[in-house]
Amino acid sequence: MLNKFVVIDLETTGNIPKKGDKIIQFAAVVIENGHITEKFSSLTNPQKTIPAFIEELTGINDDMVKDAPLFTEIAEKVISLLDGAYFVAHNVLFDLSFLQEELIQAGCEGFFGPVLDTVEMARILYPTADGYKLSDLAEKENLNHDRPHQADSDAHVTAELFLIMLKRLSTLPQITIDQLTQLAGGLKSDLQQLIDEIVETRSERQEEIPKSIEIFKDIALKKSSEEEELEAVDNDVQYPSSEEEKIEVIKHGFQFFEKRSGQFLMMDSVYESFQNQRHTLIEAGTGVGKSLGYLVPIAYFSKQHKLPIIVSTHTIQLQEQILKKEIPLLAKILPFKISTVLLKGRNHYLSLEKFHRTLMDENDNYDTTLTKMQILVWLTETETGDKDELNLSSGGLIYWNKIKDEPTVFAPNQGWQEKDFYLKAKSNAQGADIIITNHSLLLSDLKGEGSILPEADYVVIDEGHHLEKTAGQFFGYSLDYLSSRLLIGQFGLYEQKQLFYELEGLLSSIPLQGNKLMHAFELNQMVMDLNYEMDEFFKLIAHFAKTKLTNIKGFNRIKVRFSHTDSGKEIKALIHSAERLAFLLKDLFSAIVDRLEWIKKEKQSLMSEEENKIEEIFTFVNELGELRNTVISCFIKESKDVKWIEMDTRSPQNITTFIAQPAFVADQLKEKFFHSKKAVVLTSATLSINKSFDYIMKELGLDPVSTDQMTISSPFQYKDQVQLFIPEDLPEINTVTLDDYVIAITEHIITIAEATKGRMLILFTAYDMLKKTYELIKESGFLNEYVLIAQGITSGSRTRLTRNFQRYDKAILLGTSSFWEGVDIPGEDLSCLVIVRLPFSPPDEPLTEAKCQLIVNQGGNAFTEYSLPEAILRFKQGFGRLIRTEKDRGIMFVFDRRIVTTKYGKSFLKSIPAIPIKKGTMDELVKFIHTWL
Repeated sequence: MLNKFVVIDLETTGNIPKKGDKIIQFAAVVIENGHITEKFSSLTNPQKTIPAFIEELTGINDDMVKDAPLFTEIAEKVISLLDGAYFVAHNVLFDLSFLQEELIQAGCEGFFGPVLDTVEMARILYPTADGYKLSDLAEKENLNHDRPHQADSDAHVTAELFLIMLKRLSTLPQITIDQLTQLAGGLKSDLQQLIDEIVETRSERQEEIPKSIEIFKDIALKKSSEEEELEAVDNDVQYPSSEEEKIEVIKHGFQFFEKRSGQFLMMDSVYESFQNQRHTLIEAGTGVGKSLGYLVPIAYFSKQHKLPIIVSTHTIQLQEQILKKEIPLLAKILPFKISTVLLKGRNHYLSLEKFHRTLMDENDNYDTTLTKMQILVWLTETETGDKDELNLSSGGLIYWNKIKDEPTVFAPNQGWQEKDFYLKAKSNAQGADIIITNHSLLLSDLKGEGSILPEADYVVIDEGHHLEKTAGQFFGYSLDYLSSRLLIGQFGLYEQKQLFYELEGLLSSIPLQGNKLMHAFELNQMVMDLNYEMDEFFKLIAHFAKTKLTNIKGFNRIKVRFSHTDSGKEIKALIHSAERLAFLLKDLFSAIVDRLEWIKKEKQSLMSEEENKIEEIFTFVNELGELRNTVISCFIKESKDVKWIEMDTRSPQNITTFIAQPAFVADQLKEKFFHSKKAVVLTSATLSINKSFDYIMKELGLDPVSTDQMTISSPFQYKDQVQLFIPEDLPEINTVTLDDYVIAITEHIITIAEATKGRMLILFTAYDMLKKTYELIKESGFLNEYVLIAQGITSGSRTRLTRNFQRYDKAILLGTSSFWEGVDIPGEDLSCLVIVRLPFSPPDEPLTEAKCQLIVNQGGNAFTEYSLPEAILRFKQGFGRLIRTEKDRGIMFVFDRRIVTTKYGKSFLKSIPAIPIKKGTMDELVKFIHTWL
């Protein structure tokens, strides 16, 4: 057995050794018999200048390497270190290929032993990690990584991490290790060899299965923690109605408890709302503690009446926060036990049966192999089987679609039922006191598609300002080119050996006398026709969008309204194409269903692989039916929905989406949701405008008479914590071109950044302005030592961008509308907020335009009834980003002078807490920043 591992890390002048890039620092850590036995590191002279960005990244400059040895002088040492060892590195292909090149140039043999990649190992052994950068993993394992991007420090941390992973690997159940070995042949590194060696040393001693693991049908699973039987609670659980009683209850959860009177007020409102069976709107300012403000009263109400209560949020982040932070706190506080469940849609859960059936399929690609290995390890630690726990690659998501839980054609195998994650979640929900879910799932009840949620008459909707938007998407349709094309691609042409090929394979084993099935050749032609029509259809959509826009210079992402009443040959051509597409989809649907029915009728017994294939084809057919239904609903059926096209003009083929949504959802929500519930509490930090809830009630279909309304102010001292600055030396936005405006605000942003030392969030209303500003700041070179993170330019989700922002001291984050809300950047991490424009929706934005038209048609004023209140709510949201705790201090800039020059500007200022406002030139304001921050 090879018991020697050498962990290598290099710093180099660039990425491509073949183009003359050189090593500037080499480091190796030797591990033998599970211990670090030697370390070696040396700077090396690359005989060329070190580029500035490498110097900034590594801290290594030309002076430091000018007297260092050449690589040829340490090559012998490197060869002796690697002798008889595994070559281990974080992203091994980079270090290995670089080192090979340098060794060969030094006249040595290259390294041809086994290699291990700690990135690949980490993906498998930490399937739920947020990221796989060395710094992320070091943080996860509490390893001290004091000098990232210096080879000796990186190599040492990688070695420590590798030892932890070796230990982790060797403690997995034997059955999991065997399955990993069978799959590991498809990896890029020699992990298979390592696992084989672990198995050899293991087989000498008898394996004990850990107490937390059970083996079920050849798969090692985490035993579900036995739910404690909740003791029967007498019905006389008394809600703590007085302040003293509340303090007595709540102080159990905190080491240092400080009373928040706003939170107590909220508790009483929620409790009374449920007791009196009335809908209630509660606007609770930042710092009120609104999660506990509703969780405590609903826990008491649920116990007293033995009723389940649903809590619905908009974002996954808030769900996780409630589950991981607030619920454990609630458990400490309450004098009785409650059970809580998080529920998601069915396809969020893994189907163990499908996973087991596909586990040893041949011919997997790399992503699928890696994902199978991730899931095998994950199953030894997950209790939920919920996909959101996993960190899957995009290729991994394709495999997930084959193994997710969904309705089946054949009777589900009873043997798997007892371990079915979806059924477990559903049955836990049936007995739970509090069920946490999201707005979409809450609304799926309304479509009557057999919901996973238990019947519940009492609901709390957190992040309530999102409900209207979610309902709009929910009651609407969306059709995009990429996913439609991928769907048809799953079936494929016969020669592409996808589902079509598999289907014919199933048919070929059945005698075909007396069947009236379409010939495979005709079916193949139909798929070709469908592909052609699909491409034509989306080309026509893109063509229609372009004819509607005369001036799209400089704009890449466009939205164009679509209406059946438009005249013109483009729209006629588009409708005809939609009709042809719907017919072709129907024909393909029928042809496949006929084949499946024939197989089910004629074939006496099916092997499990064959059943698996048929399940896959049935899933495809259902999605095909949904696609047809969407095409008909968007183009053929009469409807009052607002319809529009979103497109990227740079690649209309790939990024084209057609959307249909009702302009107002108030009636649907009123009839289908609010009328069917006894009491719904909606809460958020932004529901009212100048103390009035009229706007949100109208949007949601709530009746002002039967709905209670309450505002609970934030306990923060905003006037001492925030200053608002309005520069007077910026042009009015509507009086200059976009480019001139961008030049003016970029100068200001650079000045502010230098005064606040970064820690800035800049909120834009339009992506084009964000992009131009970002490019100009970059080009100017003034902020080179700052980390610029821009939504839509820097890759990553909103959460990842926020995390990166927190990691660097001198950081500037540029965001568009989704950053206006739902981003929690605490305290010191954010000291300056810049609002570039008042957040009005563009008047030609299709949904805005349609809503305004409807209001005008009914004799109303679209600006005061819709555009202004919507912008004010968004502005409040932006303001809410700045101060998250009572210790935060911050400054806010508004570049849009309309906030002081127009009558309606006052409405924006009135909607946020009273804070000191300073106006002046940028130079005057900067002096003040220095004294204040």
